[in-house]
Amino acid sequence: MSKRSLVFAMIFSSLFGGIVAVVGYSFIVPPSQTIQQVNNPNNPVSLTNYVFDSADFIVPDGLNFVFAAKNATPSVVHIRTTYEEGRGNSPFNEFFRDYFGERYERRGGPARGAGSGVVVSPDGYIVTNNHVIEDASNIEVVLNDNRSYKAQVVGTDSNTDLAVLKIEEENLTAVNYGNSDNINVGEWVLAIGNPYEFRSTVTAGIVSAKGRNINILDGDYRIESFIQTDAAVNPGNSGGALVNLNGQLIGINTAIASPSGAFAGYSFAVPVSLVKKVVSDLVEYGKVQRALLGISILDVNAQTAEMYELDVLRGVYVRGVMADGAASNAGIEIGDVIISIDDQPVNNVAQLQERIAIKRPGERVDVTFIRGGKEKVVVATLRNQQGNMELVELASEFKLEGATFIDVSQDLKDKLKIKGGVQIDALGPGKWRDVRMKEGFIITGIDNKKIRNIQDLENYFKRPQTDGILIEGLYPDGSKAHYGLGL
Repeated sequence: MSKRSLVFAMIFSSLFGGIVAVVGYSFIVPPSQTIQQVNNPNNPVSLTNYVFDSADFIVPDGLNFVFAAKNATPSVVHIRTTYEEGRGNSPFNEFFRDYFGERYERRGGPARGAGSGVVVSPDGYIVTNNHVIEDASNIEVVLNDNRSYKAQVVGTDSNTDLAVLKIEEENLTAVNYGNSDNINVGEWVLAIGNPYEFRSTVTAGIVSAKGRNINILDGDYRIESFIQTDAAVNPGNSGGALVNLNGQLIGINTAIASPSGAFAGYSFAVPVSLVKKVVSDLVEYGKVQRALLGISILDVNAQTAEMYELDVLRGVYVRGVMADGAASNAGIEIGDVIISIDDQPVNNVAQLQERIAIKRPGERVDVTFIRGGKEKVVVATLRNQQGNMELVELASEFKLEGATFIDVSQDLKDKLKIKGGVQIDALGPGKWRDVRMKEGFIITGIDNKKIRNIQDLENYFKRPQTDGILIEGLYPDGSKAHYGLGL
């Protein structure tokens, strides 16, 4: 063997021996649990498999749910409802009974239910879902500190499935409003409520989508632009709070997507932008001031774009324009594609409806749309359902065919143990008197549809009518009666 070969052999043997020693040592001595951090101020990075061994450890910003839970939980209440025997079984409630309000029947007694609500003002105003309290004969609110109160209904809005209650108390802990417009998909959120009667339960998830329409509400003016999350909610959560990591309210938990009635992955909340508007209207006017743009619309997608030969794949297609409505007066035409309202993008019908629903009649909005490949902006002044720009007060009376109707007084409702109704205050010549109906009669239902107030009665007679109707109700002495009225 040459000297050069001998040198290479010695070097190779040394290296090989060193490798064997290192590998052998690693098998014999376990690795230490140390944390490696890169402290570059321009690119701070830390390993995720750290060992928590310090009492002074601080959870990184954005990962701590404790502050949000402590901040918001005192504002979330438990709502218990009671229903007259045989009541509270409308198709809407029956369809969602496994989730909405956790309603159940008791043999030999009235139906009962439970849900959640959120205190929105220190003087006792509480927002919840309409389906939680709909048709209830008694509503009890239990605060986070276990104080219990009887609640009165301030107003309801089935188009958004929201309702406002009032309890007689002061200095309550009201939730802080957040901004649902600014939340992002992927952002952490907490759902707070009372699932299965487990009080003040907090679950966490992320925002999965925004502006989601799931087709669960009825009505020509329904608004569905839900925040979709994967925070676990279950029966009894309905009406509870969806909050951001600052503990600010960003939505009211309303529905879940589930084949079984229990949580299966996704929940849906009414955005707080809409909640604030509805609450304000119901408290101030007793009814929602619905603003309309005066158009019929479709989502823009690949199919719509091909059908109408559009050069865009997002936005809202205008397929109809109401004469002398807000849109037509602003110059919007059939075939336009609306892409934003007040500089807020609208990628689908749900988002456009939300942007308009937070406005009142008479307010102006900037509408950006595409026509002929060019972007245009116009200002539209919104109108109400009657086609004008006036704000509508809750009606105090309603006249029809010689009869004058008024809302039932609270004292009379308490005496008769009814949730609502419309009373005949005066009765002149006409169809109502012809069927031997008398003054003082309280209408509680027409054709199996509940009549709770003047607004319900007005809305009923605005619909296309059949040849006759069946009226049910009772007199102030408690005697029940039914009448058939030809139209």
